[in-house]
Amino acid sequence: MNIPRLLLPLCFALGACMSTAPTEMPTRASTDTAPMLPPMKTFSKTRPDAPAASNADIARDFLDLAFRLESGRELPVLTRFEGPITLRVTGKAPISLGIDLENLLSRLRREAGIDIRMARSNSASITIEAVSHDQIRKQLPQAACFVVPNVSSLAEYAGARRAARTDWSRLATRERLAIFVPADAPPQELRDCLHEELAQALGPLNDLYRLPDSVFNDDNVHTVLTGYDMLILRAFYSPQLHSDMRRDEVAARLPNILAALNPAGTRRSSLYLPETPRSWIDAIQSALGPGSSAAARRAAAQRALKIARAEGWTDHRRAFSHYALGRLTQNHDADIALSQFRTAQKYYAQSPGTRLHSAQVAQQLAAYAVSEGRGQAALDIIDPYLDIAAQHENAALLSTLLLLRAEALDLLGRTNEARLVRLDSLGWARYGFGADWAVRAKLKEITALSPLKRSNGQL
Repeated sequence: MNIPRLLLPLCFALGACMSTAPTEMPTRASTDTAPMLPPMKTFSKTRPDAPAASNADIARDFLDLAFRLESGRELPVLTRFEGPITLRVTGKAPISLGIDLENLLSRLRREAGIDIRMARSNSASITIEAVSHDQIRKQLPQAACFVVPNVSSLAEYAGARRAARTDWSRLATRERLAIFVPADAPPQELRDCLHEELAQALGPLNDLYRLPDSVFNDDNVHTVLTGYDMLILRAFYSPQLHSDMRRDEVAARLPNILAALNPAGTRRSSLYLPETPRSWIDAIQSALGPGSSAAARRAAAQRALKIARAEGWTDHRRAFSHYALGRLTQNHDADIALSQFRTAQKYYAQSPGTRLHSAQVAQQLAAYAVSEGRGQAALDIIDPYLDIAAQHENAALLSTLLLLRAEALDLLGRTNEARLVRLDSLGWARYGFGADWAVRAKLKEITALSPLKRSNGQL
């Protein structure tokens, strides 16, 4: 069993009012008149929030994350690396991979207390192989990146993918594994793969939709390890635990482990969010995954929302159900989509740990405001979320919000300020979207929203 980070190719669809909807990862477009791009911007400081959950909830989460696979299959024992962990990089890795990886390893040592270091040895505990998107999809068509035990290269995995040694459920401990990441992806996507796959290489193999503030969630809202995630990993490598322990043995030791690592969590009340039924997970994955028609995806999103309502949810999963339906409905019925986004924002507003989720919805709501010529309304929507996007190191989101802000400022006649904001946004877009053509395409897509630009013949 390998653990992939799934591709969820949703339309960004900022402009349901537009003839062609832009996408989250822009399509190649004509950029003959595009400006010169500024240097790429990167995040220099990590600012994770402290875990906000009770230790009782965290213990429950830990057990479900550590003793189950994403398929729902139970794992008989805890597995982890024992002793110092070494890591090497192979393949044609871009410069950004080395920089982001060193930052991540530093965080793992500092925040999770994991003894992990770079090494040149062929016998490294973990091999990160940089390959192409096409090579990854040849092995797993729906994966952006993935991790496999007991191999050190993609070629080795290709010959052993159905062998017992690559089955996570048969492991007693972790000694050697490989992570495969797309070398030709935008820097942010590559970094996201490093965070998600290395976290699973070291720790939990499962994802839980009930977690609002974690990369261990298939909604892919959080893609940089959070304070919650670092606590889970620190507990995973507690001296009180070891590989080959059963669930009941780990459960008996977790309260003391978490009390020492997270004393604030002992004073918080448990929310004990209900389990996520497989029917909702399947509906969401059908809605957001590849291989289905637009109508089939909308139908799947409607099924997910129906299940969320029947479950009586009022948490972030209910909000995500509305958000997914809004995303998939934008090009079909803009009014319904807008209603879904507003409802999603309402539920996110009353759910703890969902500021980043709200920022994702805000870009949609701001796009509607810009397309309707309501510049001040767009600024009111955007401005509270700029620092949130930056704190969570989401350059694609930050650049999009800034591009929308520039259009809103132009609508208000604040052209000089708009020009500076737009220039700032493009530096972040180079990290978030990668290739120059993709950055320029994103700029063109956002610009096309403004009625001011359409009316004066700029488009």
